[in-house]
Amino acid sequence: MQVKSTEHLNEGGRSGLWQKLFIKKGAPRPDRTLMAVTLALALFGTVMVFSAGFAYAEAKYDDGYYFIKRQAVWLVIGVAAMLLGSRLRPPCLYRLTPFIYGGSMALLILTLLIGFVGNGAQRWISIGPLTLQPSEIAKLALVMMLAWYFSRVGERARARGGREALIWGTLLPIGIMLLPILLVMLQRHLSCIVIMGCIGLLVIALGGIDLRYIATFIGAGGAGVVAFALLTDYTKDRITVWLDPEKYKLTGGWQTLQGLMAIGSGGLFGKGLGMGELKYCYVSEPANDMIFAIVCEELGLIGAIGVLGLFALLIWRGVRIGLRTEDTYSRLLCLGICIQIAVQALLNVAVVTNTVPNTGISLPFFSYGGSSLIMLMLEVGVMLSISRDALIDK
Repeated sequence: MQVKSTEHLNEGGRSGLWQKLFIKKGAPRPDRTLMAVTLALALFGTVMVFSAGFAYAEAKYDDGYYFIKRQAVWLVIGVAAMLLGSRLRPPCLYRLTPFIYGGSMALLILTLLIGFVGNGAQRWISIGPLTLQPSEIAKLALVMMLAWYFSRVGERARARGGREALIWGTLLPIGIMLLPILLVMLQRHLSCIVIMGCIGLLVIALGGIDLRYIATFIGAGGAGVVAFALLTDYTKDRITVWLDPEKYKLTGGWQTLQGLMAIGSGGLFGKGLGMGELKYCYVSEPANDMIFAIVCEELGLIGAIGVLGLFALLIWRGVRIGLRTEDTYSRLLCLGICIQIAVQALLNVAVVTNTVPNTGISLPFFSYGGSSLIMLMLEVGVMLSISRDALIDK
């Protein structure tokens, strides 16, 4: 596939940046399949937040509607963000990318300075009545910056062998990836480190660099994550529990074992929507990280496969758009967003089923939380914008 240069992304000059930010009326329609699947996931996720979180909200906040009232507001804002994103022009996103990346790094630093602590980690900042998790913004900013970088350096990054390939194709993009990872590491956010690492390395690989170099960094990165996990008491304890949750069934293993019990008790067709029993203060965080366990309990294996099928359809459609997009920036941006959603969904399911240690990963579009939902909807909106010019049937 022939890839366009980045010259068309600079159209309009600096003076026309804001005037040409939005796509004009009469432009091709965005991908309707991607939009429909996203809305289905978001609406289904909101219903499950209500079902899974009602009992927990009643016990903790004396208001069974505590979660759903907030999630519904965030869903409305998220839909607005998706529609806004679908009108943003990729050339303007391209030119704004360095500022977005720099702003997200500033927010991560600000979190370390004035952020508040929750569940033993400092990952949030308060802006008036709102609570923001800057790492959610940093995920998109990382994808955008890597896409911007590879669209700028072109053949230098894709050179085969030699000093130029090492510097332009490996060291510099690795540096772009490591900056937010190091800031998130200081927040003790292992799950986000893993997600950002997967996003960064896969986007770098898709950038066309020499895979011999990236393989070395993948090995080094994997060793670094293992070392961080084993040398940090917080993560080392989770690995110990993961290896034998039965031994710690009244402490660290409680969440895992109750989640597995919820999955197993759902059977083939589940107990029925809203009829789950283990969400009544047995499964920890039933409306958040462990919501997939409640999906399995209430909707059974069929429901769980349906949810995963919706994710697969979203990823397939996004990848299809990315592969049929002609310029490097839009292609890598679209594929990078798909990678983020896929990695996060797979890791959440792996945590809930105890396939990997519990690292506190939310399920995209389902887990309770405003920052994640709004950013995910905005990211899909960006893919919808890119789909307007992709060579696919709408």
